[in-house]
Amino acid sequence: MNKYRLKKISALVCAGLLSLSVAGNAFAAETMDVNIEDCVQMAMQNNHTIKGALTDYDSAVWKRHEARRSHGPTLSWTSAAQRVGGAAQNRADVKSLYLNTVAVSMPIYTGGQLEASMRAADLGLDASEIAIEGTKQGIKAKTQAAYFNALNCRNMIKVSQDSVNTIEEHLKNVNAQYSVGTVAKTDVLASQVQLSNAQLSLVSAQNNYDVAIANLNNVIGMPVDTKLNLKDELDFQPYDISLDSCVQYARDNRPDILAADYKVKIAEEQKNIAGAGNKPKVQGEVSRTFVGEHPFGSDTEMSDFYYSQNSWYMGLGVSWNIFDNNVTQAKVNQAKAAIEKAKEEALSARENGDLEVKTAYSNLISAAKSIDTAKVAVEKAKEDYKIAQVRYGAGVGTNLDVMDAEEKLTTAHSNYYKALYKYNSSKADLDRAMGIMVDLDLNKFKAEPVNK
Repeated sequence: MNKYRLKKISALVCAGLLSLSVAGNAFAAETMDVNIEDCVQMAMQNNHTIKGALTDYDSAVWKRHEARRSHGPTLSWTSAAQRVGGAAQNRADVKSLYLNTVAVSMPIYTGGQLEASMRAADLGLDASEIAIEGTKQGIKAKTQAAYFNALNCRNMIKVSQDSVNTIEEHLKNVNAQYSVGTVAKTDVLASQVQLSNAQLSLVSAQNNYDVAIANLNNVIGMPVDTKLNLKDELDFQPYDISLDSCVQYARDNRPDILAADYKVKIAEEQKNIAGAGNKPKVQGEVSRTFVGEHPFGSDTEMSDFYYSQNSWYMGLGVSWNIFDNNVTQAKVNQAKAAIEKAKEEALSARENGDLEVKTAYSNLISAAKSIDTAKVAVEKAKEDYKIAQVRYGAGVGTNLDVMDAEEKLTTAHSNYYKALYKYNSSKADLDRAMGIMVDLDLNKFKAEPVNK
């Protein structure tokens, strides 16, 4: 290969790599516009925890299928092949013997065991569906928290950028006054230090926002480097529902409370299953047995010794474990203890639900009050900064007064956005604590509450 061709190929390769790099950068720079509803929807579709809960539901479906099919007929086939010798061979000229039995059996009465198993499986399926809703509510709350955190981090960038812009403007004023000899060099240096600190805060705020976006991508099931343009803003919308209404709604609708009630009923059915051990069992059966020297056939010329084993059977079988040394009673007692445990867990779920609702509601009210206070503080801080600037320009104020006023203004803006963030996050927490539905009608699953 000559040098010209080598250079040409190298140039083409470099051009290809460059084009791929440009295309990759262009793709990486693509931004997805999303609001909070978009993020919640993506989380519902992509989140691995929800997908895992769906597989638990599939398992419950097949468990119910197993319980129902146990009540139907079963077909079995038993086959054996033997070599015959000794005294038996002298009675018939048979060297090989094949035995096949085909039987159909069906439980007629099981003491309520199969019926209780089906009811328990039905309840388990409903409980699994409720658990999916609870999982979705948790993921929705997690998505909202990540989204609101990203909005808050974006607001902190704005606060830091405003601080940098304000200090830069002030530094221009200080330099102008220093150039004409009206202020000392220390004012310039102090303002430059404050600007550097503000720029560092801006870098930190930008990094926090990048991390928040990566975390949001992780929650909604997107690649962590996906660029998201959040279309919402943190705002204040009054919450007019009373605490008592929120608590009552949670008691009626929280998936974990409903699931706990279902566990009590499942435990009661397990006791019925255990108690069936002391009751008689009735089973119907039909069978046909074929014996012969050839597989799957009977030989009519065989001696009576073998031919008599060709038979059919139809009838009912009854079994009754009259005494099992109290094994069944022990199982019943275990089931009773499991019922009491399930009842305690159901009561605990109600108490924990009340606590979570009251905590979230209290945080919501506190954040709402903080918003009004922080908003007033921002207005006063703006006025104080303007006064400090005017006084400094007139020569009756110090540079320290201006910098102190600017820090207070930045803090006031930061506190205001943090109050908005806390309010919106608390409202999302309250929705989750109340059990606000995602996509399931829980009314059909509501059972009688468990009482001590």
